[in-house]
Amino acid sequence: MAALLRGSRCLVGKCHNHVSAVQVSIRSMASKTQVGFIGLGNMGNPMAKNLIKHGYPVIASDVFPESCKELQELGAQILDNPADVADNADRIITMLPSSPNVVDVYTGANGILKKVKKGSLLIDSSTIDPAVSKEMAVAAEKVGAVFMDAPVSGGVGAANSGNLTFMVGGPEEEFNAAKELLTCMGANVVYCGQVGTGQAAKICNNMLLAIGMIGTAETMNLGIRLGLDPKLLAKILNMSSGRCWSSDTYNPVPGVMEGVPSANNYQGGFGTTLMAKDLGLAQNTATNTKTPVPLGSLAHQIYRMMCARGYASKDFSSVFQFLREEEGQ
Repeated sequence: MAALLRGSRCLVGKCHNHVSAVQVSIRSMASKTQVGFIGLGNMGNPMAKNLIKHGYPVIASDVFPESCKELQELGAQILDNPADVADNADRIITMLPSSPNVVDVYTGANGILKKVKKGSLLIDSSTIDPAVSKEMAVAAEKVGAVFMDAPVSGGVGAANSGNLTFMVGGPEEEFNAAKELLTCMGANVVYCGQVGTGQAAKICNNMLLAIGMIGTAETMNLGIRLGLDPKLLAKILNMSSGRCWSSDTYNPVPGVMEGVPSANNYQGGFGTTLMAKDLGLAQNTATNTKTPVPLGSLAHQIYRMMCARGYASKDFSSVFQFLREEEGQ
């Protein structure tokens, strides 16, 4: 159906009203057709579940078969590789750890682009280098498909509740088609511009998130050493000008909040390795654009040190624990 719509759009050219009418009618007919989903990790799994909850038949694949079991029990069809998914669905969402994973899933021997149908809509929600998103868009265009980058913010909690924020880059005329699916998984779906701009927005957000988390951890640690009760300090911060997401929603100090990684020995959530990766992307883009990011650079170094000192698999809020251990040395 998606392919038919894109074909119709090409035929009618500049007759925008007719295009809109065709788009509405065909998208409504296609709305509950199969959706491919590749990458069923901490984020991809709950995202795919929310598609199923909204009535979409899901065809999924993951490099780790055990990651597929839960989704299969909910009725998803599991296939061996991305190419097979592309052979069976013309709308595909990918959620992968890094740029090399995305390149392999799209252009590898068993990649999406090996069997993709013309007119297919490919939405990548991974956080990767904007330049790689642009490369994938060019490769997809060569085989008649449309690629959009749509990285997310909100973490595992928002993925489970369907309250993610999607930052979308790609052809504006395809945004509504992407939004139809993304609103099943997110509360906010924002069009940022051409391919790569979604990644740019995500990288900027995560650089600020890291800086804010380190600042919150330092502040809480200092207050505790000065004799303040951590819950009281957090309460004061959250009614004062120092308030931020890391202090009021994702506090890094154990015992201050329930339902966050700091309350569970920093398990789950957004891993330190992934934060270090995203900060590396920010550093690369800052270098390429000659943009000074001194605090971003320091945050990158801190999270890289944490990865080398046993925090790699812990949530990025474990920077509080890292600072406490540093002061004890």
